[in-house]
Amino acid sequence: MPKIFSDVSEKEITRSIAGMFIETMNEYADSEVIIIGAGPAGLSAGRELGKLGIRTLIIEQNNYLGGGYWVGGYMMNPVTVRSPAEKIWDELGVPYRTIRKGLYATWGPNACSKLIASACDAGVRFLQLTKFDDLVIKNKRVGGVVVNWMPVSALPRNITCVDPIAFESKIVIDASGHDSVAVKRLMERGYVKWRGMDPMSVDISEDAVVNYTGEVFPGLIATGMSVTETYGLPRMGPTFGSMLLSGKKAAEVVASKLKESPEIPN
Repeated sequence: MPKIFSDVSEKEITRSIAGMFIETMNEYADSEVIIIGAGPAGLSAGRELGKLGIRTLIIEQNNYLGGGYWVGGYMMNPVTVRSPAEKIWDELGVPYRTIRKGLYATWGPNACSKLIASACDAGVRFLQLTKFDDLVIKNKRVGGVVVNWMPVSALPRNITCVDPIAFESKIVIDASGHDSVAVKRLMERGYVKWRGMDPMSVDISEDAVVNYTGEVFPGLIATGMSVTETYGLPRMGPTFGSMLLSGKKAAEVVASKLKESPEIPN
């Protein structure tokens, strides 16, 4: 039988995987920005920050990246955006259909994979199967996240006692969608208010998500559906323009804050 592949041992493969993983852990234990959630808003924010050369880590509790951006709704995979969000698809090279002026549609796997690839190309690093547990707070300012392996949370408490670890950062972005995990942690401690999502209204919700995107507590910025849940905004359903533009705005807010106060501790 003819030989096709080069000679590589099993231990070399193991060392390659472990080495690169530890490289990420070491380098990004001290990040400029940590994003919770790799859905469309988190990916969009990460992509913009990466292009600016800002050291960004995205943590994601699932094995896959993209959140709900793979499908549009009701398990159907076409996704829509309303103008002007199609400009981001143009930047990413996503082919799409003009349904009518102001409404555009494409296949979710195409749009999502292009956004993931663009974030990776911009230098963003990812830790998947990583569950947000808590925030690091110093001097009344968010300064990082506490995380654990996602599988740990699925095991019975009486057979697991696995302490989490922490990553420090100058700014944290809550892009965890409906869960809004970081904002809720602050709400539980009485630091911020959290209202929960209102019924659907596309016209109101998409504008509001982008307009409300910003800092909810020193060092913590909300983006995407986390904004909807935090401020009690209407849901927008299976259209993703506000997610993309909210992520982009979150990155702009971060860049502005880092420029104004480069001495922000972490």
